[in-house]
Amino acid sequence: MTHKLVLLRHGQSQWNLENRFTGWVDVDLSPRGMEEAKNAGLALGSKGYRFDVAYTSILLRAVHTLEIVLNELDQTDLLIVKDWHLNERHYGALQGLNKSEMAQRHGADQIQRWRRGYDVRPPAMSDADAKTQRSDKLYRQLDRVPATESLADTYIRVVRFWNHSIAPQIRNGSKVIISAHGNSLRALVKYIDGISDEQITSLNIPTGIPLVYELDSDLNPVDQFYLADQSTLDSAVSEVENQTSADSA
Repeated sequence: MTHKLVLLRHGQSQWNLENRFTGWVDVDLSPRGMEEAKNAGLALGSKGYRFDVAYTSILLRAVHTLEIVLNELDQTDLLIVKDWHLNERHYGALQGLNKSEMAQRHGADQIQRWRRGYDVRPPAMSDADAKTQRSDKLYRQLDRVPATESLADTYIRVVRFWNHSIAPQIRNGSKVIISAHGNSLRALVKYIDGISDEQITSLNIPTGIPLVYELDSDLNPVDQFYLADQSTLDSAVSEVENQTSADSA
């Protein structure tokens, strides 16, 4: 038996548009992001996709993306599981700062290590920082909200949630869609595809384009593909890759 799983990075957020590090800051979609989410729903609908359960982070940009997609699929009554384990990676003290400006200040190589290094944590956020989530009621169940995270940290929490919550649903035959973030989805793709720590640094996931996995009975990948033509996909991936260039400010 082959299972289908759909992964979707949220549409462009307002801080994506402004080229800022976002992390756990709860920023909503930009107008373009709303359109990307709608187009993702239309693409899924045109291929006949239907779902039994949906997963998302607790951050508005991912939740809103999912709601728009399900509206296009006429599945607004679908069970939605929201969980912080699927949140974006916490970017620490970089949250809210412009990526190009930080590249000019610290050098492009350092920013690339902070953005893409597997076990590299950005500078930690101070408890006094106005953008900290330490007092946010969304996270009252956590013993401690992180002050920064590497992709390796994100991988641990995402894979834990996958094994505990999502994988059993898929094994039971549920058709699943996950609306999440660039780094939480990179972590999950790393796990599903068995990508090495070195290779994951070059993986970029574009906003608003559904990534479909076909999995065998052991949830090993049989196939994967984006619901987009190659030129659209190449352009979207290139946009993610070039976020720290001077021209992207």
